[in-house]
Amino acid sequence: MIMIPIQSYFILFLSLIFNTLASPTLQRDALLEFKNEFPISAPDPSKAAFYTSLSTWNTRSGHCSWEGVTCSANSGEVISLSLQFIFLNGSLKANTSLLKLQHLQHLIFASCNLRGEIPSSLGKLSHLIELDLSSNNLVGEIPSSLGNLSHLTNLDLGYNHLIGEVPPSIGNLNHLTFMSLYSNNLSGNIPSSFANFNKLSQLSLSENQFSGGDLPLILSNLTSLSNLDISNNHIKSKLPSNMSGFHNLEQFAARRNSFVGNVPSSLFTLPFLRNIYLSENHFEGPLEFGNNRSSSYLYWLDLSYNNFYGPIPEFIPQFLSLISIDLSHNSFSGPIPGSMSKLASLDTLDLSYNNLEGQVPGFLWRLSFLTLSHNSFSSLEEPLQVVVNGSQSDLSSSSFRGQVHHVDLSSNSLRGSFLQQICECESLYFFDASNNHLSGSIPSCLMNFTVSFRDISLRNNNLSGFLPDTFTNANELRSLDCESLYFFDASNNHLSGSIPSCLMNFTVSFRDISLRNNNLSGFLPDTFTNANELRSLDVSRNQLAGKLPKSLINCKSMEYLNLKGNKFNDTFPSWLGSLGELRVLFLGSNAFYGPISSHVGFPSLRVIDISRNGFSGTLPQDYFVNWHEMSSAGRNETEWFEHTIYEDSLNSLDRTFIYNYKDSMDMMYKAIDFSGNKFTGRIPNSIGLLKKLILVNFSRNAFTGSIPSSLANLTNLEALDLSHNKLSGNIPRDLANLSFLSYVDFSHNLLQGPVPRSTQFQNSQQSEEYSSEEVLDWIAAAIAYGPGAPSLFVKPISVNCFSLSVL
Repeated sequence: MIMIPIQSYFILFLSLIFNTLASPTLQRDALLEFKNEFPISAPDPSKAAFYTSLSTWNTRSGHCSWEGVTCSANSGEVISLSLQFIFLNGSLKANTSLLKLQHLQHLIFASCNLRGEIPSSLGKLSHLIELDLSSNNLVGEIPSSLGNLSHLTNLDLGYNHLIGEVPPSIGNLNHLTFMSLYSNNLSGNIPSSFANFNKLSQLSLSENQFSGGDLPLILSNLTSLSNLDISNNHIKSKLPSNMSGFHNLEQFAARRNSFVGNVPSSLFTLPFLRNIYLSENHFEGPLEFGNNRSSSYLYWLDLSYNNFYGPIPEFIPQFLSLISIDLSHNSFSGPIPGSMSKLASLDTLDLSYNNLEGQVPGFLWRLSFLTLSHNSFSSLEEPLQVVVNGSQSDLSSSSFRGQVHHVDLSSNSLRGSFLQQICECESLYFFDASNNHLSGSIPSCLMNFTVSFRDISLRNNNLSGFLPDTFTNANELRSLDCESLYFFDASNNHLSGSIPSCLMNFTVSFRDISLRNNNLSGFLPDTFTNANELRSLDVSRNQLAGKLPKSLINCKSMEYLNLKGNKFNDTFPSWLGSLGELRVLFLGSNAFYGPISSHVGFPSLRVIDISRNGFSGTLPQDYFVNWHEMSSAGRNETEWFEHTIYEDSLNSLDRTFIYNYKDSMDMMYKAIDFSGNKFTGRIPNSIGLLKKLILVNFSRNAFTGSIPSSLANLTNLEALDLSHNKLSGNIPRDLANLSFLSYVDFSHNLLQGPVPRSTQFQNSQQSEEYSSEEVLDWIAAAIAYGPGAPSLFVKPISVNCFSLSVL
């Protein structure tokens, strides 16, 4: 008898098992079981076009022809499942039938709407070369068992909701060439075992919560990297002191972290590096580019929002391919280096928010995007000869025209008059020279719409003279492209004369106009017939007179109208209530007159100031019934105006309580100021409907009767001024419940009776009751708002034999 060794039986047994598992029927059944692990459901109709289904997975055809299935040509085994954009809409089971497909090499479930956790059992698929579970809704931690996939070269778990620390076992995957953990909520240190990835070409750990790790050690070993992205984390570390070993690195992104120390000069000597993004960190020290005579492929350099100081280094010849440089928000000083003129490919330069000074070089006018704001530049070099594509070019020549698109010179120390050559930049659509010391008149070319200006800001300068009245011929106007200019701001200058009608003729395209705080006179042109897109108009603090142009009623998009501080002489424009988007209306400090009673209301209004006019008459008790925006949270309660021209103040509370309208106005602020007029009768009880008001001012009128008890409904109220009227009776007790109230003034009225006890109304003596004969001339000067802690003002009042202190 021939004896068969027991080892042979074992090998035969394993062979039978593998052949069974590899049989076509069993592999097909395993796939069908996998399909049945997920509920049959349809995606959201809005996303249905992005997804496909597993409808081809049925017994009518061989499984190797099914959607996303690839079989080995030799053995027929399933070696790849590529199901991206298949709407699985479920979670992977711990005992998923995929485990029966032991020869799987590629498992791609990207954008399948997978939920739940990654099962640790996937670590048993030992032949996997590629695992892609990106762009799903996976949660939980990365299972450490994935570190058993020793053949893995591609791992993509990006765009999920994974949490926790990355298990150190992932560092066992030393064959990886691609790994992405992008956009999760992973935290902790980057494992030191990542230093084993000496074959890794692309690594993305961005948009997580990583806090650090031994980055200098880890990165120093990843010398095969071509793309490294660790942006948008909380990494506090230094870069390796020597990065010259990254011979293949093409992109390095580490923005929005907390890196410290210097950027090694060796980084800039890498021969294939194209993009450097290191913005929003804490890098510091002088910037050094190192010495490297070999040519560089560097296209993008972003070192903004750091702490670099010293001069901008000379740009040496190997950077001739640079397209974009962003060194903004640092502390660079000195002039712009002249060697920058040799960067013939440079298109975008942002040096804003530094300490640079001197002249703005003329060669910069060849760029498409130039941002030099918030520095100390004093003058503009005459750009008569500039280098364009390596050759000299006259700025006024046709070869230069059409080059520059965006120029921001704001917040510098520029002096002198405008360069007329700016008019030759026919493709310039954004020009900001605000917050400088420019003088002289506005060049007529800026109002010549043969160029494609869209945004012009000249505010806060010393400009004088008239606004350009370039076009007087109506036929000439129609022949030009007048529909490009959106924003024009010449506020806070010394401009005089009238507003030219031609300017307002362009309201067909205008969205924002500000001419505030000048010396403009005459009338506001009645040319708003086609101003459908105009959102804001500010001509406040000038000398404009006459009546309001009725064509303003065509401004259906108007959100902000400021006519304050002029000499307009007209009745109340109740017809503005038909502007459904109007949020802010300033008519204060003019010569308006007459009654304002109207039941139309202002349904969208959030702030109205009609103070210091001659309005008179009584207000109906239901006057505020239709002012819906002030009565509820309203739509877009937390939105912010995007414009940058809202700078007015409600300063009519005797300069004690001032709310400033900042450059971006918080739209939660809601206020009414009717002070300084001649209103009589009772304050409308319907004021209590406007529950979201923060400021109410009815002072310096002739209102009579009692204080409306409905004011107690204004639970957000912070300032209330009813002073200098003829109000009588008691102060409503419920006003003591207004917990946010910080300023109260009821002085110079005929009030009597008890003073409400609260932090806003508090007497310091023994009695609260007063007889009807004991008239209280009640003064309250409470807390004046300002930066930091509030200041407390206490004004004692003598009533009979004791002193009352009101807080």
